[in-house]
Amino acid sequence: MCDVRGGAVEALYERLRAAAGLQSGDGAVRVVAEYEPVGGPGSPIFPPTVKVKATDAAGYLVEPRWVDGQQVDVVLLDQRQSQANRCETALLAAIEREGTFIPHLALSTQAAGVDVRVTSLEAPHRSRDAYFRDAMDADNQPFDKTEAGAGLQAASAGDLRAYLRWVPSDLVYGVWDSHRKRRIQVKIPRAYSSEMVGVAPLAGKRAAGRMDPLNLPGEVVQVTSSGWQFTDSAKKNTKDKSQAKLSELGHGMIPPSEGLGGVAVKAVQRTATLSMAQLAGLRFGDASPEFCAAGRALVGAVALLGDRLAFAAPAIRLRSGCDLVLVSERIEWVGRGLDGRPATEPLELASPEQARALFEVAVARAEAAGVEWPKKAVELQPAPGLQEAIRRSFEVTGIGESESE
Repeated sequence: MCDVRGGAVEALYERLRAAAGLQSGDGAVRVVAEYEPVGGPGSPIFPPTVKVKATDAAGYLVEPRWVDGQQVDVVLLDQRQSQANRCETALLAAIEREGTFIPHLALSTQAAGVDVRVTSLEAPHRSRDAYFRDAMDADNQPFDKTEAGAGLQAASAGDLRAYLRWVPSDLVYGVWDSHRKRRIQVKIPRAYSSEMVGVAPLAGKRAAGRMDPLNLPGEVVQVTSSGWQFTDSAKKNTKDKSQAKLSELGHGMIPPSEGLGGVAVKAVQRTATLSMAQLAGLRFGDASPEFCAAGRALVGAVALLGDRLAFAAPAIRLRSGCDLVLVSERIEWVGRGLDGRPATEPLELASPEQARALFEVAVARAEAAGVEWPKKAVELQPAPGLQEAIRRSFEVTGIGESESE
């Protein structure tokens, strides 16, 4: 058991450094946590809705899994992509509080008097997102021609030094350079993975509709960019896109109808892993062995920090209707198997403060080994075309249709 206090953080770093190069018996770090709804066991919670392929209607993602040796259905409450986004959001919040810094890209502008900022910790495709492809620096130089952009453009699976320097979180959560036409696109698998599921879900139902205190009539109206007015039409012409029922514009009543009512589950489980095999596979060109070892350990430390910042709290809100309380959590090293089972050992890294202490040691050791670690973000602004697209997204162009509540 390793408690991160005093000199113990150095010992933990050395163990992570060795594991990240597969130079020890440790093959992964694993987090296993159990939650329950804030309303108590059996209370309904709401998974994300998706369009179910079989019915083309809204539904939940349910699939069979092995749980404690038994085949059982589970409902996906938060997928890997979403869990990674939660970690990135938590890292960005730590950066904005100025207590921690991780290199990243940031695109800033204004539209309709509103400050707009998108970072590589928020963009859907991280540093390779089209937002940054269509950006430029303060000298109006296209991003791909800047030092950071050209470095990322030239990076390859055999030399990821530019990613480590400018956007190390991409090495944690994975990235695919799919927005630039190249014969060989850079694809970096995620080293950290996490997901949350509900075990043995029982589907619920609820009535969804809209009540109107004045009970306005649900008649057909003609919609223009300046408003709407009543027409003589008794029935909506589906081919006329300018026609709508008053209830579709947020007025009148929508009769309640049966809808998805969440699920009741036997248990809520989160499982997260940090793969030492993926860390060991990161290549940094002709850099020294010390650089490579320290760089891999630093990526691992970023992953552990993101997990603790996002999930160490006593409760978590996945979405409206899905608030959960942490019941138990186990963080462990997973090593080479003995007698048919992997060897596990507790890893005491429960709090963000402990993870931050490990991260700070990893940064210092990486810089000593020659890793360049900028102290501020790469600041960018939109190219003219993107600026116009952002401006248009803030325009009010008419009246939108209302959804039932």
